[in-house]
Amino acid sequence: MQAANCADILRVPKDRGKRMFRHQTSQLPRGVLAACAWGIGPGNGEWRPGSLFDMLNSGVRWFLTLPLFQMGNVQVTPIFLIKCAIFLVALSATTRISKRLLSKRVLTRTKIDRGKQYAITRSFGYLVFLFGLVVGLESSGVNLRSLLVLGGALGVGVGFGLQNIASNFVAGLVILFEQPIRLGDIVEVGGTNGEIVKIGARGTWVRTFDNEVIIVPNSEFVNNRVTNWTANDRTIRFSIPVGVSYDADFRKVRDLLEDVAKKNPEVLADPPPAAVLRTFGDSSVNFVLRVSSATAIDHSWIFQSDLMMEIARVFREEKIEIPFPQRDLHLRSSDVPIVISNREETGGAKKRA
Repeated sequence: MQAANCADILRVPKDRGKRMFRHQTSQLPRGVLAACAWGIGPGNGEWRPGSLFDMLNSGVRWFLTLPLFQMGNVQVTPIFLIKCAIFLVALSATTRISKRLLSKRVLTRTKIDRGKQYAITRSFGYLVFLFGLVVGLESSGVNLRSLLVLGGALGVGVGFGLQNIASNFVAGLVILFEQPIRLGDIVEVGGTNGEIVKIGARGTWVRTFDNEVIIVPNSEFVNNRVTNWTANDRTIRFSIPVGVSYDADFRKVRDLLEDVAKKNPEVLADPPPAAVLRTFGDSSVNFVLRVSSATAIDHSWIFQSDLMMEIARVFREEKIEIPFPQRDLHLRSSDVPIVISNREETGGAKKRA
């Protein structure tokens, strides 16, 4: 974790060369010199003559080397914390670059499916970050045993306030390794339907068919029932209900429904579309047209709408009625007189009055 020492590179002769160097560096902004000094001094925040650190104001040097607290054998100072922050940023960038290289240069050349590639990339990123963090702590002189107290405090925090975060993180690991859902799957969970676009450490991003992204906590995918429409493959079966009149030719209706489905380019030929008579309703005979498609996942409503409009057009041409619900009204005899009046006469009487 100790930054590279640039003092030997920046050290110049004590005569004219050194004065010229300091004259040139004095033209630089003080923030640049401070940034250089942070990466020059040793890891414990001390400084030595010959580095850019001694060019800072004495008050700034005193503040940067001010001991805050002791962590094992390491004196924690502001410059030590600044170096830790820079190290974490660099480690995060290294992890991100490593994941991108693994995903773009290695896994894309294999036959591993998209969901497993994503799981491998995420797991590799976690390992790289954890390994770099341990190496950084060891190189800075921090005794990892001294972090047991911090681990105990975190355990208490998990038990009280961080329980949901911890459960979501563990559920995310379960999702990555067990893979009940994968990247690109079409799922239904908690009334939310959509495509899995990202599996994070805390939540999973689900993009609905309205192009809305809903972040669902990972624990819901582990603790609740989840419908995965594409767990086995991308083929989805649609069932479209159709009602016809009792006077219609049922065999002709079946053949027309199957012909409409076969002419749709998004309907698969295997398994073939099938129209079946399901029930005899109050005012119609109810058929169900079952079709399969592998391309209508992200626009299922449009796909079903196109089929139903084509069915209505064909039935209209073939004079097949699609009935609407009908009710018969029966009036029982009663001793109460029923007054029937003409609206026009009643209105005229009111006007004359």
